[in-house]
Formats: sequence, structure tokens, C-alpha cells
Amino acid sequence: MNPEALADLDRLLEHRIRLAICVLLRKQDRINFTRFKTLLDQTDGSLGAQLRKLEDAGYISAEKTFEARKPVTWYALTETGTQALARHVDAMQALLGT
Repeated sequence: MNPEALADLDRLLEHRIRLAICVLLRKQDRINFTRFKTLLDQTDGSLGAQLRKLEDAGYISAEKTFEARKPVTWYALTETGTQALARHVDAMQALLGT
């Protein structure tokens, strides 16, 4: 095991839902709250808390719009989030020896 790789793991991305949010956003330009809720099978409160932590860290951005007079929040991965995810995945691969 590479002890340096262990230190490179991102504590924020050790939570499975936060990691999943970042991975999904890496593959899509943006995803809205309702779609995340469906994909991740989370309650509004739980999902909102995880999104807020990522947003507070600057890993994701949120844009509020209206569609058919209903509010919709769209999320996107920021450059900071992209870099953090890449470092985290690299560290996991180093730990696994791949």
C-alpha cells in the first residue's frame, strides 16, 4: 500500500452519495435535483445536504431556473470539483495498485 495515496484521498468524496454526484456530473454537463433524486434514490433532505456540502466546497455550482413556472435547480461540476475528483480517483487507483 502506498501511504502517500491514502493522504491524497479527498475526505469530502469518501461519502458514497457525494462521490456519485461528482461522477455523474463528470459524465453530464449538468443534472437537476429531481434527476439526482431518482438516480441516487435519496430523500430531498439527504440529497440537499450532500449537494450543499459539495457546493460549499466549490466542487459543484447550482443554477436556479423556472420551467413551466416551477423552480428547477441545475448542478454542474466546477473545475475545482473536476480536479478534486481526478485526485481522489488517482489516489484510489494507487491504493489498489492499478
